[in-house]
Amino acid sequence: MRSYLDFEKPVAELEAKADELRALDGKGDGYSLAEEIGKLEAKASQALKDLYGALTPWQKTLVARHPQRPHFLDYCSALIDEFTPMAGDRAFGEDEAIVGGFGRFRGEPVCVIGQEKGNSTETRIRHNFGMPKPEGYRKAVRLMELADRFGLPVLSFIDTAGAYPGIEAEERGQAEAIARSTETCLALRTPSVALVIGEGGSGGAIAIAAASKVLMLEHAIYSVISPEGAASILWRDTARAQDAATGMKITAQDLLRFGVIDRIVTEPTGGAHRDPQGTIERAGAAIEAALSEFAGLSADEIVNRRAEKYLAIGRAL
Repeated sequence: MRSYLDFEKPVAELEAKADELRALDGKGDGYSLAEEIGKLEAKASQALKDLYGALTPWQKTLVARHPQRPHFLDYCSALIDEFTPMAGDRAFGEDEAIVGGFGRFRGEPVCVIGQEKGNSTETRIRHNFGMPKPEGYRKAVRLMELADRFGLPVLSFIDTAGAYPGIEAEERGQAEAIARSTETCLALRTPSVALVIGEGGSGGAIAIAAASKVLMLEHAIYSVISPEGAASILWRDTARAQDAATGMKITAQDLLRFGVIDRIVTEPTGGAHRDPQGTIERAGAAIEAALSEFAGLSADEIVNRRAEKYLAIGRAL
């Protein structure tokens, strides 16, 4: 069943009415309701288009967190052939909040790393709701260093509310692991492309997102802290999360304007959760185009371009 967000209520009502008429039409009493169903579907489609054409930053936050939005493993299974996952950081253990390994993208060997939230109670617990612990980031470092050694491009998919804030994560060096992962991203001598597919939260996101090219889905968000966290700090009131979301400039459109990201990947009307396959296909095309920009560049040129990209952000902002 489709899950609707609060602001989608007008669309939900129209689609529910269309479903009711469709059920009646299927009883075969000789009277066709096709015309009425068509009118309702057209109204619902237009209402959806109007809604998603003028989303507020807070509404985009809700869309980015939609439970039916495609997650990393959906992208991986659709875009990566011969994927071989790698486990463990060779220091402490395995963290399934970050999934990574090697495979082929459009026939070319690549390293793939992504944050997985899970889509059921069982998988969400197993993947820790997409909030990595230090061993997750150290696994990412291990994979990136392997990719660097063999000259493989690195693709990363970002979807996390932030790094896991628990005591055990701090005891095992969460901050150092994030810093080390970010440093490894910046030092890669191979092309790297990051795609924010949902939430890009704080250092938990940038640890694998400091790429040569950073892409974002149209209704994804990317910020130094969640709107709720910012509201709690600024006003001691999480109810003002909407105000925080607006002031923080967390949308793809704002971040493209500031030069923080390089490209927006459009989503189907109604968000990625309405057409996951179409969204994944668009993402694949955008990643392929981003990788093509590095054809013929030397390792030094790749490193220097990445460094200049992030230095330019600092100068501009």
